[in-house]
Amino acid sequence: MDETVAEYIRRTVLKIPRDEIKTMLQKWGFLSETQLQTINFHQIKENISQDVVQLCEENSADIKQAAVLDIIYNHIYPNKRVWSVYQMNKTGEETEFFDLTDFKKKFKRRLRSALKNVTINFREYEDNAIWIRIAWGTPYTKPNQYKTSYVVYHSQTPYVFVSVSVLKSNLPLLCQALVVASNYHDIREMELRSHSLNSLKDIVFKRYSQNFQTYYPRPLQERNVAPETDLRIIQENKNEKERIERVNREVFGDGPQPKLEFAQYKLETMFKSDPEMDVLDKKEPFRCLVKFSSPHLLESLKSLAPAGMADAPLSPLLTCIPQKARNYFKIREKKGVFPGSFVSP
Repeated sequence: MDETVAEYIRRTVLKIPRDEIKTMLQKWGFLSETQLQTINFHQIKENISQDVVQLCEENSADIKQAAVLDIIYNHIYPNKRVWSVYQMNKTGEETEFFDLTDFKKKFKRRLRSALKNVTINFREYEDNAIWIRIAWGTPYTKPNQYKTSYVVYHSQTPYVFVSVSVLKSNLPLLCQALVVASNYHDIREMELRSHSLNSLKDIVFKRYSQNFQTYYPRPLQERNVAPETDLRIIQENKNEKERIERVNREVFGDGPQPKLEFAQYKLETMFKSDPEMDVLDKKEPFRCLVKFSSPHLLESLKSLAPAGMADAPLSPLLTCIPQKARNYFKIREKKGVFPGSFVSP
């Protein structure tokens, strides 16, 4: 077994939580159950990784098997990466039968026609998701297995989820290969990114309902009120709380929100001064970048009004994120129709 393969397997095993190493190796299937029984999974991870490498040496593992282990790791822990959503388009409305073998052949041929030093691995999962792992090299260097790109493509849909490596210069080539292999006409980035791959899928596949999910109202709990308190104020507060809950429910629904970590708004407009004030002789560009960040942004936004930290309903600029399927916005001068102000960066 090549030393670089051995080191890559060792590092992959070290990334796995110790309690899950055995389960993941069983999913890998490269080592037999008899071999796995020889490993003491209660020892420190460094020793476990060395034992795994030794067994892989006996089985003559190559980079293909090592890559499969890496795919399994990333499938179980997709939130370790940042994912971007791309949408492909056809010229017509025709639908074609998806042939996985043909897809793999076309994808490999397209990439390798432009770059010889590249390793490509596929793995299919039950939800019709095809996971593709690409390690990029250069015309003069071998593929770097530590700076890989990942693609998750659901057949029969136009959506592709891409997590690129540091080598973003290969992204156009990757997009070309996807378009050719899947028989589409072109591809565009949707300006929707997150660590949560499943939440991105929920948004683009419309797997959650933002409006009026099943709702079971709970009666507001009565508090002991001092006799001198004005009952009209109590009723007014109660009505306002019910209004906020209703509006919030209409905007966000009752179910859990997709998990996004940020939303970015770039303002590009012109600073216009009063000619009589003589502040500026000409129109000057006014640029501003606002970024909202949170471990769970949409849930945080949903909690603002009930907590009394914002008026209900929130601005459509914040609540439109799931419907527009994007969390990057560029706000420009209004030109006629309002949606025209939302332009891709």
